Amino acid sequence: MTMIKVGIAGFGKMGQIRAREIQKRNDVKLIAIFEQQTDIESENSSSDIMRCNSYDDLLKHELDAVFICAYNNVAAEYTIKALQTGLHVFCEKPPAKNCAELSNVIATEKASNKTLKYGFNHRFHYSVMEAKKRIDSNELGRLLWIRGVYGKAGSIDYRDNWRNFRQYSGGGILMDQGIHMLDLFHYLTGRRFDVISSLLSNTYWDVDVEDNAIVSLQSDNVIATMHSSATQWRHKFLLEMCFESGYINLDGILSDSRSYAPETLITGKREFEDVTYAMGKPIEQTIWFENDDSWKLELEDFVSAIRGNNAVKQGNS
Repeated sequence: MTMIKVGIAGFGKMGQIRAREIQKRNDVKLIAIFEQQTDIESENSSSDIMRCNSYDDLLKHELDAVFICAYNNVAAEYTIKALQTGLHVFCEKPPAKNCAELSNVIATEKASNKTLKYGFNHRFHYSVMEAKKRIDSNELGRLLWIRGVYGKAGSIDYRDNWRNFRQYSGGGILMDQGIHMLDLFHYLTGRRFDVISSLLSNTYWDVDVEDNAIVSLQSDNVIATMHSSATQWRHKFLLEMCFESGYINLDGILSDSRSYAPETLITGKREFEDVTYAMGKPIEQTIWFENDDSWKLELEDFVSAIRGNNAVKQGNS
């Protein structure tokens, strides 16, 4: 099997997570990295990996693909440059700071004949994959509505995080965490949702981006709501989907901190048989998930796409 040679642009937390998974495989080799902050060191950066002084220097190496793990303000620019260089691209979310940048990315991707994937690892959590299987089986009938909450507390140094500086991130908690929930809306349902209304506010943190976002969406007669928050003092992930014959809830999701755990899939069937006692409190089934292999599975999906095999489809990528 031909070795896939890759580079990484941005070697902070996400770059090092990607490097760790790459180095576990025998068919992918990390050749070079580019990181602007020279003080960042990692056990995932060995002496045989080249350290580049610029992104352009990184692209000069003999690579097949590049992982873009840099700030949001360069995501579109880096993606376009890599595609034009003839490389496959894996870019962390979000794909761009705004729609104008994204339009340029889409046009370049269509002309490139290369694989472009984005870092939505939530799709590769076992609870999400099981929910997708059940939804696709149509065992619960037509989807009626969907509701999601994704909230974090923010740390004591939250004000200093690069994600809260608009020139680097392009937006606040909606761009950071909310985009995962929006992606799951589209992925799990196979629908495209239109924004009906949105409310973005800065309610607590002294930053120049939103710390709360409430969005209403619609796809035909299916309605959806989402709340993305940086003032959820107890970390919370909850995705509820109600169908004609029952419901599926994704409650909790595994992470490195395990502060959103446990990860569970809850299903229930609509109960009408006994109006007095059964209605509104159906029997539920709960499945608990103890392992998170999403980073590994996401890399496997990217490699499969490069080799022309079946892979999870991600929007326009």
